Parts: sequence; C-alpha cells; structure tokens
Amino acid sequence: MNNKHAELCTSPQWAAHLHDNVLPVAVARADLGKELLEVGPGPGAATEWLRARVDRLVAVELEEEAAKRLAARYAGTNVEVHHGSGTALEFADDSFDSAASFTMLHHVPTVALQNRVLAEILRVLRPGGVLVGADSLPSHSLHEFHEGDVYNPLEPASFLVRLQTLGYVDITIGVGGRLTFSAHTEDFYVVSGADGC
Repeated sequence: MNNKHAELCTSPQWAAHLHDNVLPVAVARADLGKELLEVGPGPGAATEWLRARVDRLVAVELEEEAAKRLAARYAGTNVEVHHGSGTALEFADDSFDSAASFTMLHHVPTVALQNRVLAEILRVLRPGGVLVGADSLPSHSLHEFHEGDVYNPLEPASFLVRLQTLGYVDITIGVGGRLTFSAHTEDFYVVSGADGC
C-alpha cells in the first residue's frame, strides 16, 4: 500500500466516512445475526462499527502486521483476529451468520481470486446467511491514487452475474458514489421445499 493510501485508510476521517455514509447503507437490508466474519479489515476502520452489531466478529487479515495490530487493539473484546487469506478460509462450512467485505475486493489482483474469496465466504455462511459490503467504482483518479498498489475494481453489472454464478441469491447492488452490495445464501427451508407446507 502506498503512503497516501495508508494514511487515508488509517485516518479517523476515513473511519467516520465509513461509519456515517457507507456501512449503514450496505447493511440496511441485512440481518447480521450473532456471528460475523469480516474479510480484509486492514486497519479495522469498519470493524468497530460492525462489532457493535453482533455478539462475535471474526476478522481475517492477509497482512501479518495489520493482523497483529488489529489483534492487539481488540484483545479482550468480541473481536477475534486471524492472520490468513480470504481465498482459503480456515473455518468449517456453515460457521457464520453473516460476512462483510469493505473496500477490500479491489485489492485482490485477479477476478479469479476475487471469485475464490467470494466462494469461500459463501461456503462458511450458514443457510440464509448474508454477505454485505462496499467497494470503490472504477475511476481514473482512484487508479492514480493506487499507484504502486494492486487496483482491480469491481464492475457492477458483471459483479452481479459473478455473485449469481457462485450461488448467491437475493442480491442487491447499489451504485452511487460507490458500489454497495448484499447477497444471501440459499435458505435450507426454501431449497428443501419445506416452505410448501
């Protein structure tokens, strides 16, 4: 991450922007349940807001130093930090009620790896679980801002198809100043036909 990028992502202003403008919109339709997985929390700008809405938050961070800082920051709280990759989550199937990814997916270098992250999240979500998130939209200024960093922004129309192809249902994509999304797993009772009684 270049210096400009690191300064922004760790600033109180960025956290306030997420808390006031991004997270409430992205989570508006979602029931987060009791246990949430946050993939790619970085410095934890979204973590504080999210953890107040669940009993347990498990954060998985790829960068070792960022994971150590986050673990120290949240020691003794309802946040559990793991150093690992979203492409190979260490959790069993059906482990979480919800998952979150905020301004992280554009740092995943290829569409195939982004899809792997999304597939892994789907695997660890319980039936009826939800993935919520937000990311930046492609722009020339953001491309310049990410100079020297991985920058692989999401294209909204193809992102919707990608989520459907992976097996998510009840998908909502919002496009404004940013991309927000929520996508659910199949509910066991709907899949089994049990709701027909």
